[in-house]
Amino acid sequence: MLAVAVWSVMIVIMTCAWLVLWSFPPLWPLLTVYLIWARWIDDSPERGGRRSRWLRSSRFWMYFADYYPASMMKEEDLPADRPYVFGYHPHGIIGMGALATFATEATGFSVGFPGIKPHLLTLSSNFQMPFYRDILLALGVCSVSKQSCSNILKSGPGFAITIVVGGAAESLSARPGTADLTLRKRLGFIKLAIQHGADLVPVFSFGENDIYEQMPNEKGTTVYALQRKFQSIFGFTLPLFHGRGLLNYNLGLMPYRRQIIAVIGKPIRVTKCDKPTLEEVMRVQTKYIEELTRIWNTYKDTFAKARLRELNIIE
Repeated sequence: MLAVAVWSVMIVIMTCAWLVLWSFPPLWPLLTVYLIWARWIDDSPERGGRRSRWLRSSRFWMYFADYYPASMMKEEDLPADRPYVFGYHPHGIIGMGALATFATEATGFSVGFPGIKPHLLTLSSNFQMPFYRDILLALGVCSVSKQSCSNILKSGPGFAITIVVGGAAESLSARPGTADLTLRKRLGFIKLAIQHGADLVPVFSFGENDIYEQMPNEKGTTVYALQRKFQSIFGFTLPLFHGRGLLNYNLGLMPYRRQIIAVIGKPIRVTKCDKPTLEEVMRVQTKYIEELTRIWNTYKDTFAKARLRELNIIE
Protein backbone atom coordinates (compact mmCIF):
# COMPACT_ATOMS: atom_id res chain seq x y z
CA MET A 1 0.00 0.00 0.00
CA LEU A 2 2.85 2.38 0.78
CA ALA A 3 4.46 1.70 -2.62
CA VAL A 4 1.23 2.62 -4.44
CA ALA A 5 0.75 5.69 -2.23
CA VAL A 6 4.26 6.93 -2.99
CA TRP A 7 3.87 6.48 -6.75
CA SER A 8 0.42 8.10 -6.73
CA VAL A 9 1.98 11.35 -5.48
CA MET A 10 5.41 10.97 -7.09
CA ILE A 11 4.94 14.10 -9.22
CA VAL A 12 4.17 16.08 -6.07
CA ILE A 13 7.18 14.60 -4.26
CA MET A 14 9.56 15.41 -7.10
CA THR A 15 8.15 18.94 -7.47
CA CYS A 16 8.61 19.61 -3.77
CA ALA A 17 12.15 18.22 -3.88
CA TRP A 18 12.93 20.50 -6.83
CA LEU A 19 11.63 23.59 -5.00
CA VAL A 20 13.43 22.70 -1.76
CA LEU A 21 16.75 22.37 -3.58
CA TRP A 22 16.29 25.88 -5.00
CA SER A 23 16.23 27.21 -1.42
CA PHE A 24 19.99 26.50 -1.19
CA PRO A 25 21.87 29.20 -3.18
CA PRO A 26 25.08 27.12 -3.58
CA LEU A 27 23.02 24.64 -5.67
CA TRP A 28 21.70 27.24 -8.09
CA PRO A 29 24.43 26.82 -10.73
CA LEU A 30 24.04 23.03 -10.71
CA LEU A 31 20.24 23.22 -10.86
CA THR A 32 20.42 25.74 -13.70
CA VAL A 33 22.69 23.47 -15.72
CA TYR A 34 20.35 20.53 -15.07
CA LEU A 35 17.34 22.55 -16.15
CA ILE A 36 18.98 23.67 -19.39
CA TRP A 37 20.17 20.13 -20.11
CA ALA A 38 16.77 18.58 -19.37
CA ARG A 39 14.73 21.13 -21.31
CA TRP A 40 16.85 21.81 -24.38
CA ILE A 41 19.70 19.31 -24.71
CA ASP A 42 18.68 15.85 -23.53
CA ASP A 43 16.64 14.08 -26.20
CA SER A 44 16.39 10.74 -24.41
CA PRO A 45 12.56 10.81 -24.41
CA GLU A 46 12.75 10.72 -28.22
CA ARG A 47 15.63 8.23 -28.35
CA GLY A 48 14.48 5.25 -26.33
CA GLY A 49 15.05 6.52 -22.81
CA ARG A 50 17.77 5.39 -20.41
CA ARG A 51 16.52 2.01 -19.24
CA SER A 52 17.79 0.86 -15.87
CA ARG A 53 17.33 -2.84 -15.29
CA TRP A 54 17.98 -2.26 -11.60
CA LEU A 55 15.10 0.22 -11.25
CA ARG A 56 12.72 -1.80 -13.42
CA SER A 57 13.41 -4.88 -11.28
CA SER A 58 13.30 -3.08 -7.93
CA ARG A 59 11.33 -4.72 -5.13
CA PHE A 60 9.37 -1.47 -4.91
CA TRP A 61 7.51 -2.46 -8.07
CA MET A 62 6.84 -5.96 -6.73
CA TYR A 63 5.04 -4.35 -3.79
CA PHE A 64 3.31 -1.96 -6.21
CA ALA A 65 1.93 -4.84 -8.31
CA ASP A 66 1.00 -6.98 -5.30
CA TYR A 67 -1.29 -4.24 -3.99
CA TYR A 68 -4.01 -4.76 -6.64
CA PRO A 69 -2.70 -7.40 -7.50
CA ALA A 70 -1.55 -6.72 -11.07
CA SER A 71 -0.47 -9.59 -13.29
CA MET A 72 0.11 -10.51 -16.92
CA MET A 73 -1.19 -13.39 -19.04
CA LYS A 74 0.37 -14.22 -22.39
CA GLU A 75 -1.41 -16.24 -25.03
CA GLU A 76 1.47 -16.82 -27.41
CA ASP A 77 5.26 -16.55 -27.53
CA LEU A 78 6.69 -13.54 -29.36
CA PRO A 79 9.95 -14.22 -31.22
CA ALA A 80 12.55 -11.51 -30.70
CA ASP A 81 13.41 -11.33 -34.40
CA ARG A 82 11.17 -8.38 -35.23
CA PRO A 83 9.84 -5.15 -33.66
CA TYR A 84 6.41 -4.95 -32.01
CA VAL A 85 3.68 -2.43 -31.35
CA PHE A 86 1.57 -3.29 -28.30
CA GLY A 87 -1.84 -1.62 -28.15
CA TYR A 88 -3.02 -1.34 -24.55
CA HIS A 89 -6.75 -1.16 -23.71
CA PRO A 90 -8.54 0.33 -21.89
CA HIS A 91 -6.77 3.56 -20.94
CA GLY A 92 -8.32 3.79 -17.49
CA ILE A 93 -7.80 6.94 -15.43
CA ILE A 94 -4.01 6.67 -15.09
CA GLY A 95 -2.99 3.30 -16.54
CA MET A 96 -1.52 1.62 -13.49
CA GLY A 97 -1.67 -1.79 -15.15
CA ALA A 98 0.27 -0.52 -18.16
CA LEU A 99 2.97 0.81 -15.86
CA ALA A 100 3.26 -2.44 -13.91
CA THR A 101 3.35 -4.63 -17.03
CA PHE A 102 5.46 -2.67 -19.51
CA ALA A 103 7.58 -0.25 -17.43
CA THR A 104 8.64 -2.68 -14.69
CA GLU A 105 9.43 -6.35 -14.25
CA ALA A 106 6.82 -6.75 -11.51
CA THR A 107 4.59 -8.98 -13.67
CA GLY A 108 7.47 -10.89 -15.28
CA PHE A 109 7.43 -9.43 -18.79
CA SER A 110 11.06 -10.28 -19.60
CA VAL A 111 10.58 -13.82 -18.33
CA GLY A 112 7.45 -14.28 -20.42
CA PHE A 113 8.90 -12.60 -23.51
CA PRO A 114 12.68 -13.01 -23.50
CA GLY A 115 14.51 -10.70 -25.86
CA ILE A 116 11.65 -8.18 -26.15
CA LYS A 117 12.50 -4.67 -24.91
CA PRO A 118 9.25 -2.81 -24.17
CA HIS A 119 8.95 0.97 -24.02
CA LEU A 120 5.76 2.36 -22.53
CA LEU A 121 4.90 5.68 -24.20
CA THR A 122 3.40 8.79 -22.62
CA LEU A 123 2.83 12.48 -23.35
CA SER A 124 5.92 14.58 -23.98
CA SER A 125 4.76 17.02 -21.29
CA ASN A 126 5.57 14.43 -18.62
CA PHE A 127 9.26 14.90 -19.44
CA GLN A 128 9.14 18.59 -18.58
CA MET A 129 9.01 17.82 -14.85
CA PRO A 130 12.46 17.81 -13.20
CA PHE A 131 13.56 14.52 -11.58
CA TYR A 132 10.25 12.82 -12.40
CA ARG A 133 11.36 12.70 -16.03
CA ASP A 134 14.51 10.82 -15.03
CA ILE A 135 12.51 8.17 -13.22
CA LEU A 136 10.36 7.65 -16.30
CA LEU A 137 13.41 7.41 -18.56
CA ALA A 138 15.03 4.84 -16.27
CA LEU A 139 11.85 2.75 -16.53
CA GLY A 140 12.13 2.84 -20.32
CA VAL A 141 9.16 5.18 -20.66
CA CYS A 142 9.44 7.48 -23.69
CA SER A 143 7.52 10.12 -25.58
CA VAL A 144 4.56 9.05 -27.68
CA SER A 145 5.58 11.39 -30.50
CA LYS A 146 5.86 9.98 -34.01
CA GLN A 147 9.62 10.55 -34.04
CA SER A 148 10.08 8.70 -30.77
CA CYS A 149 8.04 5.72 -32.00
CA SER A 150 10.06 5.53 -35.21
CA ASN A 151 13.40 5.78 -33.41
CA ILE A 152 12.55 2.89 -31.09
CA LEU A 153 11.13 0.61 -33.78
CA LYS A 154 14.16 1.26 -36.01
CA SER A 155 16.52 0.25 -33.18
CA GLY A 156 16.39 -3.38 -34.25
CA PRO A 157 14.65 -6.72 -33.70
CA GLY A 158 13.03 -7.16 -30.31
CA PHE A 159 12.40 -3.48 -29.66
CA ALA A 160 8.79 -2.70 -28.84
CA ILE A 161 6.56 0.22 -28.00
CA THR A 162 3.37 0.16 -25.95
CA ILE A 163 0.74 2.74 -26.82
CA VAL A 164 -2.26 3.26 -24.56
CA VAL A 165 -4.43 3.79 -27.60
CA GLY A 166 -7.54 5.51 -26.25
CA GLY A 167 -5.62 8.46 -24.83
CA ALA A 168 -7.17 11.32 -22.92
CA ALA A 169 -10.54 10.99 -24.66
CA GLU A 170 -10.99 7.42 -23.45
CA SER A 171 -10.09 8.27 -19.86
CA LEU A 172 -13.36 10.23 -19.67
CA SER A 173 -15.23 6.95 -20.23
CA ALA A 174 -13.31 4.94 -17.62
CA ARG A 175 -15.74 3.60 -15.04
CA PRO A 176 -15.88 0.37 -13.03
CA GLY A 177 -17.65 -2.46 -14.80
CA THR A 178 -17.36 -0.91 -18.27
CA ALA A 179 -15.08 -1.26 -21.29
CA ASP A 180 -15.80 1.66 -23.62
CA LEU A 181 -12.92 2.02 -26.08
CA THR A 182 -11.98 4.97 -28.28
CA LEU A 183 -10.47 3.04 -31.15
CA ARG A 184 -12.09 3.24 -34.59
CA LYS A 185 -10.57 6.60 -35.51
CA ARG A 186 -7.16 5.72 -34.03
CA LEU A 187 -5.30 4.64 -37.17
CA GLY A 188 -1.90 6.23 -36.49
CA PHE A 189 -0.43 3.36 -34.46
CA ILE A 190 -1.54 0.85 -37.10
CA LYS A 191 -0.01 2.88 -39.92
CA LEU A 192 3.18 3.18 -37.86
CA ALA A 193 3.36 -0.60 -37.39
CA ILE A 194 2.96 -1.19 -41.14
CA GLN A 195 5.63 1.37 -42.02
CA HIS A 196 8.16 -0.37 -39.74
CA GLY A 197 7.06 -3.96 -40.35
CA ALA A 198 6.22 -4.32 -36.65
CA ASP A 199 3.74 -6.95 -35.53
CA LEU A 200 0.66 -5.55 -33.77
CA VAL A 201 -0.15 -7.09 -30.41
CA PRO A 202 -3.49 -6.18 -28.76
CA VAL A 203 -3.54 -6.12 -24.97
CA PHE A 204 -6.73 -6.02 -22.93
CA SER A 205 -6.31 -5.16 -19.27
CA PHE A 206 -9.19 -6.51 -17.22
CA GLY A 207 -9.69 -4.39 -14.11
CA GLU A 208 -7.94 -1.24 -15.37
CA ASN A 209 -11.21 0.71 -15.31
CA ASP A 210 -12.18 -0.60 -11.88
CA ILE A 211 -9.54 1.02 -9.69
CA TYR A 212 -11.04 4.53 -9.66
CA GLU A 213 -14.52 6.01 -9.48
CA GLN A 214 -15.38 8.97 -11.71
CA MET A 215 -17.94 11.75 -11.50
CA PRO A 216 -20.84 11.51 -13.98
CA ASN A 217 -19.67 13.17 -17.19
CA GLU A 218 -21.82 11.82 -19.99
CA LYS A 219 -22.08 13.74 -23.24
CA GLY A 220 -24.28 16.78 -22.81
CA THR A 221 -23.28 17.48 -19.20
CA THR A 222 -21.37 20.57 -18.12
CA VAL A 223 -18.57 18.44 -16.67
CA TYR A 224 -18.08 16.66 -20.00
CA ALA A 225 -18.03 19.95 -21.95
CA LEU A 226 -15.45 21.47 -19.61
CA GLN A 227 -13.22 18.40 -19.79
CA ARG A 228 -13.27 18.29 -23.59
CA LYS A 229 -12.50 22.03 -23.72
CA PHE A 230 -9.55 21.50 -21.40
CA GLN A 231 -8.35 18.64 -23.63
CA SER A 232 -8.57 20.77 -26.78
CA ILE A 233 -6.39 23.47 -25.17
CA PHE A 234 -3.77 21.43 -23.34
CA GLY A 235 -3.76 18.12 -25.26
CA PHE A 236 -4.84 16.06 -22.25
CA THR A 237 -7.71 16.04 -19.82
CA LEU A 238 -8.22 15.74 -16.10
CA PRO A 239 -10.98 13.29 -15.22
CA LEU A 240 -12.74 14.16 -11.96
CA PHE A 241 -12.10 10.95 -10.09
CA HIS A 242 -11.44 9.56 -6.66
CA GLY A 243 -10.16 6.39 -5.10
CA ARG A 244 -9.49 5.56 -1.49
CA GLY A 245 -7.26 7.04 1.18
CA LEU A 246 -4.52 5.56 3.31
CA LEU A 247 -6.76 5.23 6.35
CA ASN A 248 -10.19 5.03 4.74
CA TYR A 249 -11.82 3.17 1.87
CA ASN A 250 -14.15 5.90 0.65
CA LEU A 251 -12.22 8.95 -0.54
CA GLY A 252 -8.66 9.67 -1.59
CA LEU A 253 -6.23 9.59 -4.50
CA MET A 254 -5.07 6.03 -4.07
CA PRO A 255 -6.56 3.45 -6.44
CA TYR A 256 -8.91 0.86 -5.03
CA ARG A 257 -7.45 -2.56 -4.40
CA ARG A 258 -8.94 -4.42 -7.35
CA GLN A 259 -7.34 -7.09 -9.52
CA ILE A 260 -5.75 -6.06 -12.83
CA ILE A 261 -4.89 -8.73 -15.40
CA ALA A 262 -3.29 -7.69 -18.68
CA VAL A 263 -4.01 -10.34 -21.32
CA ILE A 264 -1.45 -10.09 -24.12
CA GLY A 265 -3.09 -11.49 -27.24
CA LYS A 266 -1.83 -13.09 -30.40
CA PRO A 267 0.29 -10.95 -32.74
CA ILE A 268 -1.07 -9.68 -36.02
CA ARG A 269 1.54 -10.00 -38.75
CA VAL A 270 1.88 -7.03 -41.07
CA THR A 271 3.77 -6.52 -44.30
CA LYS A 272 6.16 -3.60 -44.25
CA CYS A 273 5.15 -0.73 -46.51
CA ASP A 274 6.52 2.81 -46.38
CA LYS A 275 3.31 4.36 -47.70
CA PRO A 276 0.37 2.12 -46.83
CA THR A 277 -3.00 3.00 -48.35
CA LEU A 278 -6.01 3.82 -46.23
CA GLU A 279 -7.58 0.55 -47.37
CA GLU A 280 -4.60 -1.44 -46.08
CA VAL A 281 -4.62 0.39 -42.75
CA MET A 282 -8.35 -0.23 -42.36
CA ARG A 283 -7.91 -3.90 -43.25
CA VAL A 284 -5.30 -4.35 -40.52
CA GLN A 285 -7.44 -2.39 -38.06
CA THR A 286 -10.34 -4.76 -38.70
CA LYS A 287 -8.13 -7.73 -37.83
CA TYR A 288 -6.87 -5.89 -34.76
CA ILE A 289 -10.38 -5.17 -33.48
CA GLU A 290 -11.40 -8.79 -34.13
CA GLU A 291 -8.47 -10.05 -32.04
CA LEU A 292 -9.18 -7.57 -29.25
CA THR A 293 -12.83 -8.62 -29.24
CA ARG A 294 -11.80 -12.28 -29.13
CA ILE A 295 -9.70 -11.61 -26.01
CA TRP A 296 -12.67 -9.94 -24.33
CA ASN A 297 -15.10 -12.72 -25.20
CA THR A 298 -12.65 -15.41 -24.11
CA TYR A 299 -11.90 -14.04 -20.65
CA LYS A 300 -14.79 -11.76 -19.69
CA ASP A 301 -16.59 -14.43 -17.68
CA THR A 302 -13.40 -15.14 -15.76
CA PHE A 303 -11.89 -11.69 -15.20
CA ALA A 304 -14.90 -9.37 -15.66
CA LYS A 305 -17.66 -11.15 -13.76
CA ALA A 306 -18.94 -7.88 -12.26
CA ARG A 307 -19.19 -6.07 -15.60
CA LEU A 308 -22.16 -3.79 -16.12
CA ARG A 309 -22.12 -4.08 -19.91
CA GLU A 310 -20.18 -5.64 -22.76
CA LEU A 311 -17.17 -4.31 -24.68
CA ASN A 312 -18.15 -1.22 -26.60
CA ILE A 313 -16.08 0.65 -29.20
CA ILE A 314 -17.62 4.09 -28.94
CA GLU A 315 -15.68 5.93 -31.66
